[in-house]
Amino acid sequence: MTDEAPGGRAPASSDAESSFELLCRARVGDEEATNLLIARYLPALLRWAHGRLPGWARGMSETDDVVQEAVIRAFSRLETFEHRGSGALFAYLRQAVLNRIRDEIRRAGCRPVPETLDSGEVDPAPSPLEEAIGSEAAARYEAALGRLRPEEREAIVGRLEMGCTYEELAQVLGRPSPDAARMAVTRALLRLAEEIGHE
Repeated sequence: MTDEAPGGRAPASSDAESSFELLCRARVGDEEATNLLIARYLPALLRWAHGRLPGWARGMSETDDVVQEAVIRAFSRLETFEHRGSGALFAYLRQAVLNRIRDEIRRAGCRPVPETLDSGEVDPAPSPLEEAIGSEAAARYEAALGRLRPEEREAIVGRLEMGCTYEELAQVLGRPSPDAARMAVTRALLRLAEEIGHE
């Protein structure tokens, strides 16, 4: 029985290659391998980054542009990347995108452009209290996430933050099937809940 791509087509030989194999080729300058890796990871990174760059910080750059630039820069510095198992490249690229978004926000001066507001218009932004509660919850989440094993962390980040499908996660995490990826996410979420509960 042959593996099939969505739509019933047999995948090209390069589609069947693992991310690690493509990474090895990309590190020695194989442009095709680099392009295949970018095509594999870019959709999930774009989904994850959606809405993370505030409108006032965008200037001439849209979020998609920022993500693509971060990914291309990350691939140009692959010699600094240390592969530590399944999900490591995913984490490396996510961090590169996050750093690039932070740079863009810093560059914009962290100050929204003043606008004239209609006195009857309701501000959809969260109140300072809501922001503080959200920041505290986010800090607890990040701290608990940091205490998990790398494979648990990557399963959670891939599913919750980047919106990967289980098929995508199976490929990225090196799992044999989408069901195996689903089980990995479920176990990781249980561990995360335990860690948050200990605080």
